[in-house]
Amino acid sequence: MEDLNYQQRPLPENPSILLKRVRAEPLTNRKKVKRCLRQLNKHHYLKGLKAVGERLFYAVVDEDGEWLGVAVFMAAARRLRHRDEWIGWSDEQRRRRLPLVVNNARFLLLPHKTVPNLGSVALKLLCDRLSDDWMEHYGHPVAMVETFVDPARFGGTVYKAAGWVELGQTSGSGRISRDYYERHDRPKRLFVRELTRNARRSLQADRLKPLFAPVEEKTLPRFTQSNEELGSLKERFRKEVPDYHVKRCLYPVHALLTIMAAAHLSESPRGQKDLAKFAKGLSQSQRRAVGIRRRPGSKRYGAPDQSTFSRMMARVDVEIVEKVLLEWQERIRGPVPEDEIIAIDGKIPAHSGGKNIVTAIASPSQHYLGCTVTAGGTNEITAARELCAKIDLDGRLVSLDAIHTQVETSHVIVENAGHYLYTVKDNQPHLREYIEKQVDDPASPFLS
Repeated sequence: MEDLNYQQRPLPENPSILLKRVRAEPLTNRKKVKRCLRQLNKHHYLKGLKAVGERLFYAVVDEDGEWLGVAVFMAAARRLRHRDEWIGWSDEQRRRRLPLVVNNARFLLLPHKTVPNLGSVALKLLCDRLSDDWMEHYGHPVAMVETFVDPARFGGTVYKAAGWVELGQTSGSGRISRDYYERHDRPKRLFVRELTRNARRSLQADRLKPLFAPVEEKTLPRFTQSNEELGSLKERFRKEVPDYHVKRCLYPVHALLTIMAAAHLSESPRGQKDLAKFAKGLSQSQRRAVGIRRRPGSKRYGAPDQSTFSRMMARVDVEIVEKVLLEWQERIRGPVPEDEIIAIDGKIPAHSGGKNIVTAIASPSQHYLGCTVTAGGTNEITAARELCAKIDLDGRLVSLDAIHTQVETSHVIVENAGHYLYTVKDNQPHLREYIEKQVDDPASPFLS
């Protein structure tokens, strides 16, 4: 009855009055969303839609709150050749930043309420508030909006008048499911509009602006190595790392370790909770490649949860795991270049539970050489000496922070056939005074 009464409201005698007082309102309750869908089913040639994920419904209303039209915004198309070329972002940037682009999936002006220029005015009002509304509902803004126009039905005039840019035609395919597209041979005209200044430049930049950065941080890293490389690492873990499981299980140790290595290569956080999320993001073929087993009677491979990774970390032999990783690294990347410096430093990673981990890296190649955890009752200095004693320093220059400028540390490095390069600060006042008096300042030759 509400919709019937709504249709009977007359237009004002002067349409310009309506244009000055029109506004866009987000539909925040289920009753109004259903009303929006009823209007689409009745008046839009594509009918209503089942919007999933992040989406916003709007009504375009007059000064009395009566509906003049409706609009729906939802997730952008995953791949659009003309859009992606126009933005200029890489495939990985697109994957991580796509939530900053939204799709105007439906736009309808009710036929009995339409006046000249209402469409362009309504689109401008919607675009002016869309990013702020998205931030309020989903915790992040949006930078750009896109839409498709059927050339057999419309010329896109209302979008052009509202400042949208036409980029070309789509390929004539539609997404049927998450990873499956089907050709329908009805290409659409693609229009886009930047919602912020220099949105294209922001989306293709090496680093996002602070306003947009949280979107990228929430996107799960993707493992891009081949299944063959995953399989080769899995086989090394399977052959060399003992499995503590007594019975055959869905998630053997070699599978869990391979997932951890994949997360590291993808620069993913590596706490137990993060690893569970990363594992869930692996495709079915990747899950099979890492060594996950299917449940009896099922054709799909599951994903280990947080507790599964916690148990593995508590029971696996870390010395054997590190040996496998170093051998695999050498097979994939080759040996560490002989002329590179070895940098040793201690950090407390976010996923370490507060433990200080001292790591040795070759620079600039970033070859991993080993690490050790600072044991209770000791400090980073002791851990660094233990690490220097176990890695090959033959003929190499080792660089450490000023805290490691210690006689005993120097003995360990020299006894392992290495050389050291220290920073001397006020923690070694007598050594610093000696250097300042007895050693020539090297700055002049370097700066000349």
